[in-house]
Amino acid sequence: MTETETESRSRPLLAATGVRKVYRTGSVEVTALRDLDLTVERGELVGVMGPSGSGKTTLLNCLSGLDDIDAGRVEVDGRDLFAMSDAERTEHRARAMGFVFQAFNLIPVFSAAENVELPLLLTGTPPREARARAEAMLERVGLGHRVAHRPNELSGGEQQRVTIARALVARPAVVWADEPTGNLDSGMAEQVMELLQTLNREEGQTIVLVTHDEAIGRRLPRLVRMRDGRLVADTLQAFPVG
Repeated sequence: MTETETESRSRPLLAATGVRKVYRTGSVEVTALRDLDLTVERGELVGVMGPSGSGKTTLLNCLSGLDDIDAGRVEVDGRDLFAMSDAERTEHRARAMGFVFQAFNLIPVFSAAENVELPLLLTGTPPREARARAEAMLERVGLGHRVAHRPNELSGGEQQRVTIARALVARPAVVWADEPTGNLDSGMAEQVMELLQTLNREEGQTIVLVTHDEAIGRRLPRLVRMRDGRLVADTLQAFPVG
């Protein structure tokens, strides 16, 4: 391992300091994040919980660079997101981050494989390699037999697995998951959570996950709680693996 690689491994994957986010509508200002600090190490699975309006989704959007911030600093994988141009930040996000949303956000006219390979094609991966990696990732999430199916031919749980495969196919440094079980029944939600925990445990995938579900929060190894745009608790939890 080179000196640069050693230095990269020794620092946190995510380091956010003094992050502030204000939404403005005319003369009205709403402070969504208040001088927030958060560090996430490589390989962590971190849950974010809090009441509606506490800033959970805003936190994910700001830490991933989807939203701008009004003050503070966010480094992901050693790079300061808001020192980059918009184009640089978009490219960094495509290469270093994966996203799993409650609404799936799959392209309806694309097959499962086509949806999963899209991030690779957008970053210049040759089509044949992109398809092979997409099919391998779908196999990894238990959908090797559904690669040619379109989203409307899949159950909600299967669609979310396609979304997870798409988030992981570029081997991102971090996956941001915003209410990934919110549109699923309890059985499918359990399967999706088991998959995310397995990917974290067996492959060391770093995941930051927003949820409103206390049952999901209790099973995560680290749980951050928010209120009124601030972190009010940060707890390491002991729980059975499974």
